[in-house]
Amino acid sequence: MMIRMTTAVRTARAADLETIADFNVAMALEAEHKRLDPDTVRRGVAAALADPAKGRYFIAERDGRVVGQLMITFEWSDWRNGVFWWIQSVYVHPQARQSGVFTALFRHLAAQAKSQPGVCGLRLYVEDGNTRAQATYRRCGMADGGYRVMEIDYSDAVRPA
Repeated sequence: MMIRMTTAVRTARAADLETIADFNVAMALEAEHKRLDPDTVRRGVAAALADPAKGRYFIAERDGRVVGQLMITFEWSDWRNGVFWWIQSVYVHPQARQSGVFTALFRHLAAQAKSQPGVCGLRLYVEDGNTRAQATYRRCGMADGGYRVMEIDYSDAVRPA
């Protein structure tokens, strides 16, 4: 019999900066095989924590210990006259995986999104080969939106692993 621990979800605080930055560096290496510059990540997290217009972090805790996180950023949709919340920087500590941490974060976020006038939906991007994460997102009710992300990365903060 699996015992599920209670997961509390809250908005991140300035005191969470180091944990969020460490989780972001770990996630990039694990999921995308990219080494991020820790100082750049730390400054980026600090900027978002200081300015919610850049993004908002949510933290999952168990027994006072941070076990997961996600961030949202915002995209205006003229087609819908509303804002999509983009889920980013998802990370669950390896010892807490497959125990409902992401589901708790997602449910918290979805409830907030549904209660906010003008929010028209949730989106995220996921690596093509990350089938485990894709299955988790499907279990939460998400579906492939039919888009492919294209980019030009002008930063020098990301290096191949």
